[in-house]
Amino acid sequence: MNFSSLRTFLVIVETGNLNKAAARLNVTQSTVTARLDALELSLGQKLLVRSRKGAKLTRAGFIFRPYAETLMRGWEQSQNAVGLSKGYSGLFSFACEYDLWESVGRAYFDWARETNPDLAHEAWPGSPDDIATWLANGLTDAALTLEPVVGQGLISTVTAQERLLLVSPKPQDFDTEMADYIYVDLGPEFRRQHTNKAPFEERAAVTYASSAWALDHLLREGGKAYLPLGAVTPKLSDGTLHIVTGAPEFSRGIHFTVREQSKTQFPWLDTSAFLLTSLASKVPQSTVPIP
Repeated sequence: MNFSSLRTFLVIVETGNLNKAAARLNVTQSTVTARLDALELSLGQKLLVRSRKGAKLTRAGFIFRPYAETLMRGWEQSQNAVGLSKGYSGLFSFACEYDLWESVGRAYFDWARETNPDLAHEAWPGSPDDIATWLANGLTDAALTLEPVVGQGLISTVTAQERLLLVSPKPQDFDTEMADYIYVDLGPEFRRQHTNKAPFEERAAVTYASSAWALDHLLREGGKAYLPLGAVTPKLSDGTLHIVTGAPEFSRGIHFTVREQSKTQFPWLDTSAFLLTSLASKVPQSTVPIP
C-alpha cells in the first residue's frame, strides 16, 4: 500500500476538490491525479467521481474511507514509535542486564544522557541472550553484561570488578551455619566462586535471581545475602544495612560491549571515557577499576 496515495485520497475527501488537495499537500494537481489513479487501480474500484465542481465518494469510496483512516493512523503511530523526536541529531540505544541496572547501568545511562544532550536515548533491560541478539542485529549500540558478548563487529571489554558483599539489617559476625541465608544468583562468575567456598554448599531456604528482589526481602523480613556494593551503598551509609563481619567477599566482572559501527558514529563510546567519566565519577564505591 502506497501511503502517499492513501493520504492524498483522504485529503481529497476532506477538501472535496483535487485542486485544494494539491495545495494542502504542496504538490501539483497532476501528482494528486496520478496518486488517486494508482490507488484506484490497485483496489480495482473507482473511489471518487471527479468533476469540475469537485470530487464525491462512490459507494466503494464510502466503504473504503474508514479503512484508509485506520491505515493512516497506524502508519503515523509507527513512524512516531521508531522515529526521532524533533531537535535530536541521532538515537543512542543502550542495553543492560537486569541485575546491573541499579548498581552501574543507571549511572552510565545518566552520564550518557548528560554528556550528549543532542541525542535521543533509550535503555532496554534484557537477558544475556536478548542483548547478544540486539547487538548482532544493530538494535542497540552498547551494553553492560556479566559475561562478554562475542560476535563479528563487536568489541567487548571488562571495565571493572564489582564487589559483592554479605549484608544484613542487623550487625553480626559471620556465622558458618548461615542461618537465614538468602541466595542471590549474581551471575556465572559469582556462582563459580560461591560453589568453591564453604559453608555455601547447603541450599538456602530462599533464592532470588534479582538483587532488587533480594534487597526488598532483607528490608522486609531480615536475613543476610550477597549483594552488589553499588546497589546497597545508600543503605549501608544510613545504617539500614550492615556488612557481615568476617564474611568472604566475592566479585564479578562488568563487561562493556560496543558495536564497531556505533563507535564510529558515537566517538564518546570509547572504553576509557566510560571508565574515567562514568565508573570513577558516578559509582566510585561500587566498582574497582582494573589497572
